Amino acid sequence: MEQAEIHYGKLLERAVKIRTHILEMVAEARSGHPGGSLSAVEILVSLYFHKMRHDPKHPDDPNRDRFVLSKGHAAPVLYATLAEAGYIPTSELKTLRKLGSRLQGHPDLRVPGVEFPGGSLGIGLSAAIGMALAGKIDKRNYRVYALLGDGELNEGETWEAAMSAPKFKLDNLTAIVDRNGIQQDGLTEQIMPQEPLGYKWKAFNWHVLEVDGYDFRQVIDALDKAESMRNRPTVIIAHTVKGKGVPFMEWDPAYHGKAPDKDTVRKLVETMRGE
Repeated sequence: MEQAEIHYGKLLERAVKIRTHILEMVAEARSGHPGGSLSAVEILVSLYFHKMRHDPKHPDDPNRDRFVLSKGHAAPVLYATLAEAGYIPTSELKTLRKLGSRLQGHPDLRVPGVEFPGGSLGIGLSAAIGMALAGKIDKRNYRVYALLGDGELNEGETWEAAMSAPKFKLDNLTAIVDRNGIQQDGLTEQIMPQEPLGYKWKAFNWHVLEVDGYDFRQVIDALDKAESMRNRPTVIIAHTVKGKGVPFMEWDPAYHGKAPDKDTVRKLVETMRGE
């Protein structure tokens, strides 16, 4: 029990650091997508600091687990996580979106640890399926994880991909839906209702799990269950909050793609760090 508490405490510390990185990055760039980056922090922390097999010293290891950020506009959470994991220096994070920087507004393959240059929404799951299928063909034991935005599910290609993964029995594939309820133009349920979302995935023959996206125990338990599933892909619907951790951003569609100013971020970061 004591070891578990220390473990989860370290994951929480990582989450706080990554949130502060995200805020400082977008404030420095004066642009970016903080809302959907902040909503997914605990998901990436659970993957990179607990579940996934990866090594920043060998980012091209053929046996590594793969992570696909399909909602590519949330690149700040991926860059911040890769920095905390040792793939890039944390000092580079403040070059986000600057001319000549590797850290562009969507994931850039020049960045060690980036597997897929997510940009156009809806294509990430297809790419992840290709990676998972290659693993089966090559008889490699890696797993593939794809993070999708819930607004992104409006894209038809997502559902074409969802049909194909069970056909090929891709039990080495886990899709995670960042179910924060907000997309660029407003609330998902007003723009294009998605519920009952879990039943839709079940109808496509996926193994479906639903979790609180901020409860590390629930997220990690779901990832463990996905790994033990045989002959079917798994989708984890993670219920989250857009702008999580910043009260004035939470549930506000405006912060899908709006950066706060530096003075506001400085005060927020001081509060997060307990200064």
